[in-house]
Amino acid sequence: MTNESLLEGRELLQLYAARTGPTQALRGVDVTVTEGRIRAITGPSGSGKSTLLAVLALRERPTGGELRHRGRLVSSLSRRELQRLRRNEIGWVAQRPSHSLFPQLDARGQITQMARLRRVRVDADAALAEVELTSRATAHPGALSGGEQQRLAVAAAGVGAPALLIADEPTAELDDDSAALVLRLLRSRADQGSAVVLATHDARAIGAADTVLRLRHGVLSGEHGSGEAGTATLDGLGRLQLPEEALPLFPDGRVVVTVVDGHVELHPPD
Repeated sequence: MTNESLLEGRELLQLYAARTGPTQALRGVDVTVTEGRIRAITGPSGSGKSTLLAVLALRERPTGGELRHRGRLVSSLSRRELQRLRRNEIGWVAQRPSHSLFPQLDARGQITQMARLRRVRVDADAALAEVELTSRATAHPGALSGGEQQRLAVAAAGVGAPALLIADEPTAELDDDSAALVLRLLRSRADQGSAVVLATHDARAIGAADTVLRLRHGVLSGEHGSGEAGTATLDGLGRLQLPEEALPLFPDGRVVVTVVDGHVELHPPD
């Protein structure tokens, strides 16, 4: 597997209208999404995780910055081209799993419908067995528990190992056994070539990722690979977010920056 870049975002900006004026959900985020890898996006509530997922899933156009899909500017794609990409190449699991399912279809029908939309062949019963829902094959979403809905939504989104598989908090409400099933399915799709991106607070999901990105206040504050020490991230303008535990060292928000012997030192002003 070549692990090629599927999506590349540079200086991504997303604004939303609010009564008090425009709110910045993303403020200059650089991100690369790679085939065959699981990337987890972490951060406190309101940090921009769900917004970044929506932009990467091509469900929202960024207000500013540049997003490329297989090297092509997303801003140059027509609405029809975006719809085709979302249908054929992107699996989406919403934070509320019922929002990712067809209410009129039973569990087996969810799988076969996704296969039909993506024009792939799939063994629906094998797909359900992968998340231990064989006995619920004829149940509709309304008759499933929240955990069963979550597992079904992930199984349906992963049909055919789409080029991009995005899930918003896919293990948040799951017990350990169900979470393990979901994470195993996501790893399987990554092994088949899917680029997998998760927004999560869950240490189990973070531990299963190949790369972890940390967002804070709409800014990428750090990134690290599996088993690596955390690093801070410089954006294209040279901006750096300090880790939260360092902020009390600079109570007035001012810092003296000096370069000494090939490294950078930060000190509070005298």
